[in-house]
Amino acid sequence: MSSSRNPFEELEDLLERVSRQFEESPYMWEPESRLGRWTSQFEAMPVDLADHEDEFVVTVDLPGFERDNVDVRVTDHTLQIDADHEEAVDEEAEHYLRHERRHESMHRSIRLPDEVDKDSVNAQMKNGVLTITLPKIDVEEARSIDIHVE
Repeated sequence: MSSSRNPFEELEDLLERVSRQFEESPYMWEPESRLGRWTSQFEAMPVDLADHEDEFVVTVDLPGFERDNVDVRVTDHTLQIDADHEEAVDEEAEHYLRHERRHESMHRSIRLPDEVDKDSVNAQMKNGVLTITLPKIDVEEARSIDIHVE
């Protein structure tokens, strides 16, 4: 007996793949000037994702950001990281000879390969490096069910 897939599952898989490609796109539009510029998303917020036996460990470089400027959220198979600098505006404008330091916001969404225990996620930040530990959940494999004839 051949098993046919549910067309709704196929559509859901397709939409998930398209969404993942947008999330993992190596480029994003960053308006630096009136014309903007293309920048690598990985250049903006570089991330390492390590798979340990019982947990995932994500390491993110966020130089210049404080703990209060970073928001970490976990939903289903996705880890979302938002980092935001609030630009301090001085009433008395300084006369810069060179002004290269930028205040910016960054966002990164990372698709996780397995389910994680959302309640046990731990995040630490030290010297501009954010480390997030995501314990895995043991998901039961599907099992075959015998069909009895009456």
